[in-house]
Amino acid sequence: MNPPPAEKKRKKKKSRKMRHRKTGRKFHRLSGERRAFIRNLASNLIRREKIETTEARAKAIKPIVERLVSIAKKQTLASRRLLISRLHNLQVVKKLYDELGPRYEKRPGGYLRIAKLAKSRKRDGSRLSRVEFV
Repeated sequence: MNPPPAEKKRKKKKSRKMRHRKTGRKFHRLSGERRAFIRNLASNLIRREKIETTEARAKAIKPIVERLVSIAKKQTLASRRLLISRLHNLQVVKKLYDELGPRYEKRPGGYLRIAKLAKSRKRDGSRLSRVEFV
C-alpha cells in the first residue's frame, strides 16, 4: 500500500550553481559542526604541538592556528580575551598565551609546518599529514 502523495518525502534538488569565489572546505558538516570541528582540531594541535591528520584538515587549520599565535604574541589582556572567545578552552589559551606566544615573538610568521606522510588511512585511503610547530 503506497502512502498518499502528501506524505511522500520530497527529494532535495541538487544545486547547479557554480562555486565561484567560495573558499574553505566543508568536511561534509553543517556550519556549526564544522566550526566546532576546526576549533577542536586547533585546540588539539596547540595542546600537543604535533598531530597527524588528513591533508585537507591540515590545510584548513594551518591559517587559523597561525592567526591565533599572532594574536597571542601581542601579550595584552584584549588578545587573551580574544583567544578565549575563539577557542573556548582555558587550558589551551594558557599554553598558547604563556608558552607559544613568547616562543615566536621574534618570528614574523610561518609558525606551522605541514609534512606529507608516506601513508594513508586504511579505512578510506585518505593521505595523511603531520602538522607541527616549527
